[in-house]
Amino acid sequence: MKKILVVLLAALMIMPAFAAKKKGTKVGVSMPTKDLQRWNQDGANMKAQLEKAGYVVDLQYANNDIATQVSQIENMITGKCQVLVIASIDGSALKNALDGARKKKIPVIAYDRLIMNSNAVTYYATFDNYKVGTIQGDYLVENLKLKTRTADDPAYIEFFTGSPDDNNINFFFGGAMDVLKPYLDKGVLVCRSGQTEKAQCATLNWSTEEAQKRMENLITSNGYGPRGTKLDAVYSSNDSCAMGITNALVAAGYSKANFPIITGQDCDIGSVKNMLAGTQAMSVFKDTRTLAEKVVGMVDAIMKGTQPEINDTKTYDNGTGVIPSYLCEPVFGDINNYKALLIDSGYYKADQL
Repeated sequence: MKKILVVLLAALMIMPAFAAKKKGTKVGVSMPTKDLQRWNQDGANMKAQLEKAGYVVDLQYANNDIATQVSQIENMITGKCQVLVIASIDGSALKNALDGARKKKIPVIAYDRLIMNSNAVTYYATFDNYKVGTIQGDYLVENLKLKTRTADDPAYIEFFTGSPDDNNINFFFGGAMDVLKPYLDKGVLVCRSGQTEKAQCATLNWSTEEAQKRMENLITSNGYGPRGTKLDAVYSSNDSCAMGITNALVAAGYSKANFPIITGQDCDIGSVKNMLAGTQAMSVFKDTRTLAEKVVGMVDAIMKGTQPEINDTKTYDNGTGVIPSYLCEPVFGDINNYKALLIDSGYYKADQL
């Protein structure tokens, strides 16, 4: 509790300096890369909503290069940005850069990925990432019928999660494994490779190519195939990994008629197309418009010298204390509800899919 109070008091000490400021002030937004649809969409949503609210936005993408992101953030600080919104590439690599923000009393909002070991982080805005994992786990339990299976007729699975430098994988993978581990322990769910630890299942930079290579190796070493060793499902924490997994399985001869259940996250266009084609079962939808809206609300509150809306003060400790956070609600999408979830809501246009 003392840690939380220290963080909140630090935030409140910063905010009065901004209370008299008017709209038209400059906000720096740092995103990891343009190479993934997810971050393109996040950056565009953030810029549009901040500009609508009257702010000047410095939006930068770092091409998944840590040194580039550090340099961009340093330029935002010297360029007189008065609030920073940062989705980090490596959550542990920004401390020195953000010390400069702290010295200038510039509030920092960690966006979707928690920035670690920096007392410059004022707030954190994300989705309920543990719930993302439990949604994926529950989907597998239901669709593999694990509650009624026995060890004499187990389901076979392999596991993929994301980049080890992304703190979120602790929640995605942890939530899923909390659901699935009891079935693994009972032998109702079997991982032939034995690779069930987070470090064994990690995918550097959430890379589609790295996920594809690992899946190809698993196919070769375990003999997976539609006429080979049985594979019922592959747990994937997100869509970029799911895409690589799918590519490897298609190359191994799997088709819609016998495709393993593949999970995902983000409802990227390519993965939604794969759902329609029967080569990905589901994806957790995180509406980035909602997250952007919450961040704009945080920026507004900071500029007014008031307390932003927070709904979690227990979960996210970045090594310097628990960071006051707002968690948005994720939901899952699949072939049965994608139209209402993604098209009718205006997130995508029908011709994009």
